[in-house]
Amino acid sequence: MEAIGVLMACQMSPYLEQELEKRFNLFRFWNFQQKKEFLKENSNSIRAIVGNATAGADAELIDSLPRLEIVASYSVGLDKIDLGYCKEKGIRVTNTPDVLTEDVADLAIGLILTVLRRICECDRYVRSGSWKKGDFKLTTKFSGKTVGIIGLGRIGTAIAKRAEAFDCPISYYSRSAKPDSKYKYYTNVIDLASNCNILIVACPLTAETRHIINREVIDALGPKGVLINIGRGPHVDEPELVSALVEGRLGGAGLDVYEHEPEVPEQLFGLDNVVLLPHVGSGTVETRQAMADLVIGNLEAHFLKKPLLTPVV
Repeated sequence: MEAIGVLMACQMSPYLEQELEKRFNLFRFWNFQQKKEFLKENSNSIRAIVGNATAGADAELIDSLPRLEIVASYSVGLDKIDLGYCKEKGIRVTNTPDVLTEDVADLAIGLILTVLRRICECDRYVRSGSWKKGDFKLTTKFSGKTVGIIGLGRIGTAIAKRAEAFDCPISYYSRSAKPDSKYKYYTNVIDLASNCNILIVACPLTAETRHIINREVIDALGPKGVLINIGRGPHVDEPELVSALVEGRLGGAGLDVYEHEPEVPEQLFGLDNVVLLPHVGSGTVETRQAMADLVIGNLEAHFLKKPLLTPVV
């Protein structure tokens, strides 16, 4: 039987790479300098793409692979995949929901505590020997703060549940109110930002949610407010965020994602009220393995003509 060709869009998990290689004819896209020539030569061999939050399948790549049947995303986000075009061409799409929900929600709470209690700054204070010269300045408590969440899906709900344990009043914005939710619903992001101390971005990235955090929202959150982004970098108008933090119009930020990853605005490096993480929301050994197993499971199900485990399209 002909080996099924799978194109891995960029470097991801070594475990995923090994497992794909065991089962398929694996093409590592990043190893080919002349990508157009490579695609021309192998267009009839590749029947699947494995993408992630960094690289997926746009219309150009899809068009260059006439035998493409499925795009499996090693991520819950789908913004790097042209879903409409996949649907039009009958190409299946899968992602890895649920398995990363807990990790991302844990990290959101970790970011809040780290920003409010200045944990990174405290660590540097002790390491530099400054503690010997006097106590660290007072910080701000998390318990009881009002938390606003943009997007009350799996991850947003898991964050809300954790924040409730800190006695935080919860409110949210999404495209429509969740009828079964006990949290306060706002019909727009500016009202949500005006009425919370901590604003968390936890929605999918779409054309509508790109730059959902703009100057108006940042100003509504204000000089005592904190922004946490565990969604996608382009949710935030980054230059506006940087200027608000530098000018003191925003109280602080905890960021796991950026508009042009891995590029991060250098103006943020010197700010003690900002915590910067390298897009590690799902970055635990346990979760990354579960995500990889889900990618493999979806590919195997597809090629064995069985129902997909986590179909999107």
